[in-house]
Amino acid sequence: MSDKPGYSEALAELEGILAELERDNVDVDRLASQVQRAAELIRLCRERIGNARMQIEHVVAELGNESA
Repeated sequence: MSDKPGYSEALAELEGILAELERDNVDVDRLASQVQRAAELIRLCRERIGNARMQIEHVVAELGNESA
C-alpha cells in the first residue's frame, strides 16, 4: 500500500500549508520545510491529474472505436 496521500488529502494539506504561510507570525524555522513539502504535494497532484487525464482519454478513445 502506498504511503502517498490521495489527491484530496494532498490538496487539503496544501491548503493548510498555504494558510500557515499567510499568517502574520510565520514560523521562519519551519518555512523552508513547509515550502519543500508544498512542492512535493504539488508534484503529486500534477501526477494524479495527468494519470486521470490519460485514463479518461483512453476510455473516450475506446468509446470512439466502438461506434466506428
